[in-house]
Amino acid sequence: QVQLVESGGGSVETGGSLTLSCVYSGFGHSPYSMGWFRQAPGKERERVALIGPTWTNIVYLDAVKGRFTISDDKAENTLYLEMNSLKPEDTAMYYCAADRTWAMVERGRPTYWGQGTQVIVSS
Repeated sequence: QVQLVESGGGSVETGGSLTLSCVYSGFGHSPYSMGWFRQAPGKERERVALIGPTWTNIVYLDAVKGRFTISDDKAENTLYLEMNSLKPEDTAMYYCAADRTWAMVERGRPTYWGQGTQVIVSS
């Protein structure tokens, strides 16, 4: 059974930093693609950062390029999202998600989701 558990959210001021973590389990030896998504109240869900199973595919939302970094520590079964220079518009619930196929993650339709962690950036 696949499980994704996020942590690391919180409240910061504009310009601050946070690192989100997602501990995952249940994939066994199968390759998987993962990503971070976010949803703010009243807005559609966005694909923030995606990473493929061999790290050759990494995609960022234009609004976070140069500020956010996604990484996958397979030894620790943990996906990270390092967020720097945070802005109020980054305020959202952030979700870790995964799928055995890159296409599903890229389309924003991964099979597995975590419970989310809240990020609040104050001006």
